[in-house]
Amino acid sequence: MSAGRINETFYISHGSPMLAIDDSLPARHFLKSWTHQIFQQKPKSVLIISGHWETYEPTVNAVDRCDTIYDFYGFPDPMYKLKYPAPGAPDLAKRVQELLTTSGFKHVKVDKKRGLDHGAWVPLMLMYPQANIPVCQLSLQMNKDATYHYNMGRALAPLKEEGVLIIGSGSATHNLRNLDRNAGDEVAPWAAQFDKWLEDALVSGRHEDVNNYLEKAPNAKKAHPSPDHFYPLHVALGAAGEDAKAELVHRSWSLGTLSYASYKFTVPS
Repeated sequence: MSAGRINETFYISHGSPMLAIDDSLPARHFLKSWTHQIFQQKPKSVLIISGHWETYEPTVNAVDRCDTIYDFYGFPDPMYKLKYPAPGAPDLAKRVQELLTTSGFKHVKVDKKRGLDHGAWVPLMLMYPQANIPVCQLSLQMNKDATYHYNMGRALAPLKEEGVLIIGSGSATHNLRNLDRNAGDEVAPWAAQFDKWLEDALVSGRHEDVNNYLEKAPNAKKAHPSPDHFYPLHVALGAAGEDAKAELVHRSWSLGTLSYASYKFTVPS
């Protein structure tokens, strides 16, 4: 299937950068099966919102070819040799700027130099290894709340009609201070409780609860000491729309507390 209207948006948990090379991670195999088992339609372009680009005001990158940003330290040498030279999507960047501005996001900037951080290129390299689909990345605002990012997604919903695949890339739980290298298959109860609450809220269509997760969810601050890896979900959820049906498309765990839960949001046709 080629680009036409797209009825889905996605939230992918990208976890550790090791996802790029570590075959023992189930999430790696999930993402490698993307075009066969999860999403066969070929998008015209991809708009990805990663937990690794924070700016004070919304910013999109508009480049001809995406550089690969190695925004991680102390990993094996092969990690720093990987490249994901996808085409940029300057026209999409301009369209994102236009949609956000007309929806009341006053100052939306365009960055003409920035490539893709590992929250974008690592999953995309597994999902679309040919690097032949144009990619545009949108930043997060840590000075804003979840509802703001949900509304940002709502503003971007028309992109689906234009063949754009909207992907939020973060981690369903993300507390790097509580990783347990000796956990084996064990999952910390607090992380499991938050992860299960999130699935129930999404599948039940409780978008308001997800937007107000700090008050509604168990262990919210422990699951996300900073919301950087959670806000991409709110953008994807907002872009799907309030009537969207949520489906858990993958769940696995790493290091006892890091959830790779990933979701598809489908608009009723």
